[in-house]
Amino acid sequence: MIAIIDFKAGNLTSVKLAMKTFGIDGIITSDPDVVRKSDRVIFPGVGAAGAAMFNLKRFHLDEVLHEIVQRGTPLLGICVGMQVLLDYSEENNQTKTLGIIPGQTVRFKPDDHYTKIPQIGWNSVHYDSYLNKNNSDKDYFNGIKSGSDFYFVHSYYPVPQNPNDILAVTQYANINFASIIRKDNVIATQFHPEKSGHIGLKFLENFCNKK
Repeated sequence: MIAIIDFKAGNLTSVKLAMKTFGIDGIITSDPDVVRKSDRVIFPGVGAAGAAMFNLKRFHLDEVLHEIVQRGTPLLGICVGMQVLLDYSEENNQTKTLGIIPGQTVRFKPDDHYTKIPQIGWNSVHYDSYLNKNNSDKDYFNGIKSGSDFYFVHSYYPVPQNPNDILAVTQYANINFASIIRKDNVIATQFHPEKSGHIGLKFLENFCNKK
């Protein structure tokens, strides 16, 4: 069973429908017990860090996320679901976030007024310089070339404390930011795989089937 965490941040149905294209039926839930019993968990999100943390605490999902991570349950965070995995976010006046992966989320601050914030659209994700070919992280990229384009919508980006937690990078506003981070059983993407066409679906499928 794969739980899709419902913390009132939108985009949940898109993830569920994306998974159905490769034959997996995820369960959208805000029930901590369902999340606890799941074999894998997807933590998607659209919106702001402050609202995300408010709703996670309201449903006691913050506690459950820590619990399943410590137990070794595979967890995929998407967009805001990635950003709140870090220690805090500059969004909403330094929001204290989950602290599952050490680091912070910061706002793009471009030097010129031609660079649009938020970044909205397709951009390339490069993992070739970060992936250790001898470990199982390569399974996330089966059928996906480094430099493939994924779909982004964000004004903030993650800065992991440990560079070894970076699995792929993307360039925007003259910054090479971490577009995929990974620590133990947790992987998270700044892009939206569910909105990224066949390449995004392949990434989701790889996560759902990874041993």
